[in-house]
Amino acid sequence: MSDQPAAERLPVSVITGFLGSGKTTLLKHLLAHPDMGETAVIINEFGEVGLDHLLVEKAEDDTILLESGCLCCTIRGDLIDALRSLFKRRHKGEIPAFKRVVIETTGLADPAPILHTLMQDPVLTSVYRLDGVIATVDVVNGNIQMDRQMESVKQAAVADRLLLTKCDLSNDIKIAALEARLRRLNPAAPIVRVANGVVDPSMLFNAGLYNPERKSLDVQRWLRDEAYADPHDDHEHEHHDHDHDHDHDHAHEHQHGLDVNRHDAHIRAFCVIRDEPLNWERFCAWIDMLTTTQGPDLLRIKGLLHVAGEAQPVAIHGVQHLFHPPVLLPGWPSDDRRSKLVFITRDIDQAALTESMNAFLDDATAA
Repeated sequence: MSDQPAAERLPVSVITGFLGSGKTTLLKHLLAHPDMGETAVIINEFGEVGLDHLLVEKAEDDTILLESGCLCCTIRGDLIDALRSLFKRRHKGEIPAFKRVVIETTGLADPAPILHTLMQDPVLTSVYRLDGVIATVDVVNGNIQMDRQMESVKQAAVADRLLLTKCDLSNDIKIAALEARLRRLNPAAPIVRVANGVVDPSMLFNAGLYNPERKSLDVQRWLRDEAYADPHDDHEHEHHDHDHDHDHDHAHEHQHGLDVNRHDAHIRAFCVIRDEPLNWERFCAWIDMLTTTQGPDLLRIKGLLHVAGEAQPVAIHGVQHLFHPPVLLPGWPSDDRRSKLVFITRDIDQAALTESMNAFLDDATAA
């Protein structure tokens, strides 16, 4: 298990979102914001962001130092190379000593490969840590995009922060309906409304397990299992209103031959709770089986575990078939000592998953 101090590694945030969802406008405002002065932004040169015409006179190689102090560079090759190069140049003093990295993905991109890169490369994992995924959702076209494109549903489902863009071009009823839909896909991610691309950077970052403001591990803020566990949450009324609006929209969309929310039905977000301390070897065997057989459909897993024989809790975080090294935390966040696993899955039933976990953990003959 890893107890490497998170504070020593640089936080990385991934901005994803469908084509036309407002990433360009968002990034332009972020790059100009004074609070982004110690940030390095990596932009995929095949993406939709065109900043060169504004900044070409300041460009040096593939890196641009903005007046705000923000560092902007484009991916010429591989993301791993770009991240390694950035850190080397920072270490040598060739570029300012940035304190965080933001990666912008292309509009059709599944964020999972980028997360895998950050989790799997041994050099990167020693100097960077994943802070979170930020997904932009266009309130004007978001519902239609999610009806038509499974990828946009996945982007919203795995996000740690959801940004509703173009709110200035919509109305409160449509925005609330989209928020309710997103809340069902992803119960725990804070939803931030954005108008004209303007958002405070502090709303986007510090989504990871480590809280730099407190200089400590903030498990409850990271896991947010209460968003999954309580069926009578604050969004119940919102869901009811959305269902009414959705019935109306459903009839309208059928006129155009669309099957509304057909992608949403595949996504499930739930929390599995285990009362008894779990056997670590059996749990790892279950996770291995799960990732081997259903890896692509395990969109995101976060967990706080009570491992038998350990006084301290263990935090785990996985994306599909890959997991960060488990982290032994200094203490429990509350008196609740139960193991809690938060899942966002595609076509995996909660009851079946819980049954298989219990079968592994309760098997007295297991090694």
